[in-house]
Amino acid sequence: MIRINLLPQKRKRVEAGSAGDTWILVALGLLVFEFVLLFVFNGFKERELEAEQQRNNTISSQIAISQGAVKNHVNVTRELERLRAREDAIARLQSARTGPTAVLLEIAKILTPGRGPTIDPEALAQIRRDNPLAVSSPNWDTRRLWITEFHEESRLMKLSGIARDATDVSELAKRMNLSAFFGNVRLLPARRATDDKSGLELVQFALEAEVKY
Repeated sequence: MIRINLLPQKRKRVEAGSAGDTWILVALGLLVFEFVLLFVFNGFKERELEAEQQRNNTISSQIAISQGAVKNHVNVTRELERLRAREDAIARLQSARTGPTAVLLEIAKILTPGRGPTIDPEALAQIRRDNPLAVSSPNWDTRRLWITEFHEESRLMKLSGIARDATDVSELAKRMNLSAFFGNVRLLPARRATDDKSGLELVQFALEAEVKY
């Protein structure tokens, strides 16, 4: 009879089976660990991507706001330029109104029948009390005098003209002295001349005055 001892062989199979199961468990563990790492890494990257997208959205919003502000700045600048141009035009008109134009209007007013120089009524009343001869005559016929030349430079004005006699020139100077537009009125040497057409003897006069505007 032949006997076969199988015990050692059975032990080897059991040991081989245990080693194979261990490697399978280790491999599965590595796979699970790798999967967990990949999941965590993917989540981290997603959060990074979301934060980057938020930053991009913020920058885009800031760019849009800046572009709108720049566009509005151009419109505001144009509006300011238009307003400045209008202010300059108004200033020029105001300067013309209060400058030589106002002086000419004052002279025209002085030479208009029934009118007179621009002066404060209280100041005129005081002058009338202090020196009645310094007050202009309301009955003066302004048609007795003509202005032929007007020149003004650096607020120094010179008038030239023709009058019937010296009293008319004196009346003009008196009214200009009273006017708020003139000061330091000075009569220049005059001369007599005969008009060729009418044969009347006239006075050619000139005067200087400082203008106030």
